[in-house]
Amino acid sequence: MKTAYLILENGTVFKGQAFGAEAPTIGEIVFTTAMTGYLETITDPSYYGQIVLQTFPLIGNYGVIPEDFEAEDIALSAYIVKYPCELPSNFRSIESLDVLLKKRGIAGLCGIDTRMLTRIIRSSGVMNGKIMYTEPTEEDRLEAAAYKVVNPVKKVSKKGSREWGVGNGEPGTPRIALLDYGAKGGIEDALAKRGCTVVRFSHAATAENILSMNPCGIVLSNGPGDPADPGNARIVETVRELDKSGVPLMGICLGHQLLALARGLKTHKMKFGHRGANQAVKDMATGRVYITSQNHGYAVDTNNSPFPIPFINVNDGTNEGLDYGVSFSVQFHPEAQGGPLDTSFLFDRFMERIDAHAGR
Repeated sequence: MKTAYLILENGTVFKGQAFGAEAPTIGEIVFTTAMTGYLETITDPSYYGQIVLQTFPLIGNYGVIPEDFEAEDIALSAYIVKYPCELPSNFRSIESLDVLLKKRGIAGLCGIDTRMLTRIIRSSGVMNGKIMYTEPTEEDRLEAAAYKVVNPVKKVSKKGSREWGVGNGEPGTPRIALLDYGAKGGIEDALAKRGCTVVRFSHAATAENILSMNPCGIVLSNGPGDPADPGNARIVETVRELDKSGVPLMGICLGHQLLALARGLKTHKMKFGHRGANQAVKDMATGRVYITSQNHGYAVDTNNSPFPIPFINVNDGTNEGLDYGVSFSVQFHPEAQGGPLDTSFLFDRFMERIDAHAGR
């Protein structure tokens, strides 16, 4: 393997080996603690502009299975693992992780001390870095430090609209509008399993356009970046109009944050966020703890919030959901691709609220 380097914006340098595409890359470095589900991770649009570090050391052992992808494109900037598996074993696999990244032009870095890099991020907070193939210089450090993710939702949201699910629009089939801010395919699948026809709309769709299909419910999807970014101002206004329409809304991850902003709350950037499939979330009504899949670097401020808080994060007490009566939102991923499925019942709760709103 070719020698490759990672320089952090604080000047720390890691020397390792390259895999995937040979492509000098700058991005925000974040870590995920998931032990499996790496295919869902690398195809999650919420990672746009980020260099993703896997804390679990061996990645790629079951190869590449396109049916498990969450999106057609790979949005992350680069991928860091300790040991990428060169000889995967799975009857569904079509190729190795190395081959996939080469085909998609995504840089990979392996052989570095991933535990040390994770500890740096946990101690100092998320920071930018640059992957390169010559010894880093001060100029490279400054270039990494200056990097910013610009209009990420616009970059990952699909243009136009598409219909997915069952019923083919037949009378009586629940029709759900999915606002695509970087939506994972698992959200569509979860709704389709509940007998819904899902119509996906671009982030740029207007409230008038969305409501014209007469949806019985609206889902605000996950997505990348800062929810309070000025580039999202028009999206927040659209969400506010949809919220006023009275149609039940369900927000997931970024959608949760955008709905909170539309309701007058604020958000803040977390030190290193929640990314992985083992985030413990407490149900405030029952005291029960669920293990959830998460991928976010921002949280909703709920000090003096007038809205009930159904879930909090067990580890740091941050907000994990809000209940607005007809509508609700959660910070985690109830569709949970790839796992765990503890909170998939929230899609059933959404359908119940749709029925109650329709008087059924």
